[in-house]
Amino acid sequence: MRTATPRTARVINDRLALDLLLERGPLTAPQLKTLTGLSRPTVSDLIERLQAGGLVEVHGETGGDRRGPNAKLYRIVAGRAHVAGVGVRRDGITATVADLAGVTVGARTREADGDLAGLVAATVAEAADGRTVDAVAVGLPGVVDPRTGDLREARMVPGWRPGLLGGLRDLLGAPVLLENEVNLAALAEHREGAAAGCDDFIMLWLDDGVGSAVVLGGRPRRGASGGAGEIGFLGSPIGAICALLTREEVARIDLGELARRVVQVAFPGVAVVDPGLVVLAGDTGREGGQELAALVADGLAALAPVPTEVRVTAVEGDPVVKGAVETALSMARDTVFGTP
Repeated sequence: MRTATPRTARVINDRLALDLLLERGPLTAPQLKTLTGLSRPTVSDLIERLQAGGLVEVHGETGGDRRGPNAKLYRIVAGRAHVAGVGVRRDGITATVADLAGVTVGARTREADGDLAGLVAATVAEAADGRTVDAVAVGLPGVVDPRTGDLREARMVPGWRPGLLGGLRDLLGAPVLLENEVNLAALAEHREGAAAGCDDFIMLWLDDGVGSAVVLGGRPRRGASGGAGEIGFLGSPIGAICALLTREEVARIDLGELARRVVQVAFPGVAVVDPGLVVLAGDTGREGGQELAALVADGLAALAPVPTEVRVTAVEGDPVVKGAVETALSMARDTVFGTP
């Protein structure tokens, strides 16, 4: 059995304190002592070390009648690093740049009308507005190879060609992660949406096309080759799933028929995985609202051998970009804060 070295212990303690400052905002030394369970001298050394490293700074004092070192509030130096989250769709590219605390400092949307790598890099640069970007996560409607991290196939994306990951890294000069857009949207749903507090769920992406994300234990399951969740390739008793819920089809059917089709899409995943929760996302899921969710829940109850709750997406704004920003923040924080 190996024991932790003093250096490893310091890294663990530092990261614990930094994560608390991110989660709870400015804190005093006594508050950090209480929340971490560390001794007062250890917390004092920790704060001094983090200040010297440019990771935390004093942000005023707490209490009008208190003075001294115990009254000082400490916060993350948010400008120490910046990240970009990018969502790529058929008709456009959206980039959001955030500081290390997750506060948005810039955003930009462009048409997707040329070489994809160049367009993504240009959109990120415009959103960054002169800031150095330390990590980038890009969500696309395609299959990402989990072994190489590169895009294996993205027929729906104009300007795509093999070698996208290397091209983006060269152009951006920063770590870049590519991810399927539905997986990123599911991360946003898990963090702040309808699946908050639920580590097992399936999210159906009902939008331009049909896709799904399978989240188990709080983590998206990508499969051996990155194709997990590509539910559009399946057939159903009423037709090919990829053709059941196009915008054209949704516009011509009533809510009852829409629910019946969504049940056919959701049932295979529910029967195999038993997630306990299905989230309806994308424009069709959002517009169908609680009425659609209730009808889908009734339909699944009649078919599935396990109880399954159905909820409507609760993420405000672009869930793909939000999930991309969160992913890029995790990358940057591990680099800047250190990992045990």
